[in-house]
Amino acid sequence: MIDLKPVIEAQPSLRDVIEQSGLRATKALGQNFLMDHKITDKIVRHAHGLDGRQSGDLTGYTVFEIGPGPGGLTRSILKANPDKLIAIEFDERAVNALQPLKQAVGERLEIIHGDATKQDLKALIAPAGKPCKIIANLPYNVATPLLTGWLHDMYEAAPYDEMLLMFQKEVAQRICASVGGKHYGRLAVLAQWLMRCKISFDLPPGAFSPPPKVKSAIVNFRPQEFTQADFKKIERVTAAAFGQRRKMIRQSLKPYIKAVEELGIDPTLRAENLKIEDFIALAQKID
Repeated sequence: MIDLKPVIEAQPSLRDVIEQSGLRATKALGQNFLMDHKITDKIVRHAHGLDGRQSGDLTGYTVFEIGPGPGGLTRSILKANPDKLIAIEFDERAVNALQPLKQAVGERLEIIHGDATKQDLKALIAPAGKPCKIIANLPYNVATPLLTGWLHDMYEAAPYDEMLLMFQKEVAQRICASVGGKHYGRLAVLAQWLMRCKISFDLPPGAFSPPPKVKSAIVNFRPQEFTQADFKKIERVTAAAFGQRRKMIRQSLKPYIKAVEELGIDPTLRAENLKIEDFIALAQKID
């Protein structure tokens, strides 16, 4: 398979691509473009290869990218030589801006013009038959629903052997939060039930164009064995518990108080004091 690194390095600068295509980041689409190839290369270096080591080698993988914009992270992914990169982009301007890159690398880059929140990635994986990763600088305004959807995919079929995703720093902290912390909530329960989650590194606002008002962070997700429970029930119980997080669970989980008592969980606790195992047990217990 052809090494794509020389092909990528021969491409015009991202600033030239933006200028020539008239692509400007739009706040309504949650766009903040990563322009520094050192940073995008660093993101990809945190990916684990087929041997399980962190190497940034994507040989043998199908990779999904969401919201590639002008293609900064796209280029870094391609330099790591995936068998295929499937980029899903909502903004038609960005789709057009990526066409010269598509022509340069050929069929190893597929660009889908569409809404990532409505895409069934599992259906796109099946024909490829390759191990898959998701590597993406997620649009801030759809990052959480996208993650929840992919976690549901992991619950059903574990189709992704790794996800490297960029979020607002606060969201990253919520995903990786420990029990009892102020950031601990339903997102931490869902994510850590199914995956090992770790913040790889932070990015300052100046790494983006235009700079956002908040810091960002890369979160690494890797699958783990998990206790079986109904995904929707865990969503329901955590939504109830953390929807009234300052109340004792005898109030916030009042519809499930019988299960709370049968499990021997202290009803005077608050939601942030319940372990992930407690929520799983509750989901297993309720009708």
